[in-house]
Amino acid sequence: MEGLYAITTGVLTACGLYLTLRGRTFPVVVGLTLLSYAVNLFLFSMGGLTTDGATIVDGPASYADPLPQALVLTAIVIGFAMTAFVVILAMRARSEAGNDHVDGREEERQ
Repeated sequence: MEGLYAITTGVLTACGLYLTLRGRTFPVVVGLTLLSYAVNLFLFSMGGLTTDGATIVDGPASYADPLPQALVLTAIVIGFAMTAFVVILAMRARSEAGNDHVDGREEERQ
């Protein structure tokens, strides 16, 4: 299970970095979203992957740590707000510059 989490986090990070380095604004927004998903998955896996963990009651049994779950929920909310803000910025930049390139310049046609 840990291997699957590690591979999925790596693939999300690689795809997010690739899309973030693109020249258009929409792939940059999608890349940032994929990077936030990778961070959420990483934070969630730091709590330890237990399949039969009990809630914290009072005993020496192994339990699921609630802190990474709380961090992931907070990161989801922050990621949603960041994505909405970046989409609004991209729409504003497109209306101001007339194109959707990250640097605002049009590509050279040959």
